[in-house]
Amino acid sequence: MFLRAAIQRGYSTASTAAASTQRLAGKVAVITGAASGIGKATATEFVRHGAKVILADIQDTLGRSLAAALGGPSTAHYTRCDVTDEAQVSAAVDLAVSTHGKLDVMVNNAGIVGSLDLPPLSALSMADFDAVMAVNTRGVMAGVKHAARVMVPRKSGSIICIASIAGVMGKLTPHPYSVSKSAVIGLVRAAAGETAKDGVRVNAVSPNYILTPLVKRILEEWYPRMSDEEHRGIVEKDINEMAEGGVVLGVEDIARAVVYLGSDEAKYVNGHNLVVDGGFTVGKAPNMPPMA
Repeated sequence: MFLRAAIQRGYSTASTAAASTQRLAGKVAVITGAASGIGKATATEFVRHGAKVILADIQDTLGRSLAAALGGPSTAHYTRCDVTDEAQVSAAVDLAVSTHGKLDVMVNNAGIVGSLDLPPLSALSMADFDAVMAVNTRGVMAGVKHAARVMVPRKSGSIICIASIAGVMGKLTPHPYSVSKSAVIGLVRAAAGETAKDGVRVNAVSPNYILTPLVKRILEEWYPRMSDEEHRGIVEKDINEMAEGGVVLGVEDIARAVVYLGSDEAKYVNGHNLVVDGGFTVGKAPNMPPMA
């Protein structure tokens, strides 16, 4: 009894301390696709936890507005960055180093869904495939490459890539998006195996559907006759394994997962794909014939 009580008191004290601590204090981060959706939530959470952030995006108005809202240049600096251009990704990393002297965390979040047509494989547009891969996979590879370039010499750093449950299960999105996110998960494992010896961790986060601008576009095109509320119901009820318990996934939940992977609390987590889906990808009932 005494031991159990002591342990419980210890956990309670640790939890209280963790809740009141800025988990990223003193750290410097670059976040691509930072102007909206998961990127915006991540930037906000990073600053709340004491980090200085470089917001990299192509949405200039949104990016500059967010930077100002997060405290301006000393805390949050916006830079235009098209991740399909490696030189711009490299420049965003160099901006973090020149402004703050280092880079501790790289969040490769920028992504697109591409065409929402659902043709059979025989009619797949390779041009659309190439466009999606250029952002979602090649752009992430550029982020990993240039983050490692400055982190490896310092023997420290965390690189986090936003993948998707579409990279874990098929038939959830158009093929190009699914393939691109599967490639991100493979990229993470390959890179983590090389950089571990240099103290640089590389991990992925795979979210379930969330009502981000990207997902809203998907629902509006696939279900044009439905209202916004009905679209919300698809995400928050129909494909939410935890809906009956009233638990709904939000962008802030993904941001908190990224904070964890970027913090020293995750110092030995490397090459991992953190799936945040409420159990959606755990397993599905097989397509059995109807019972007599």
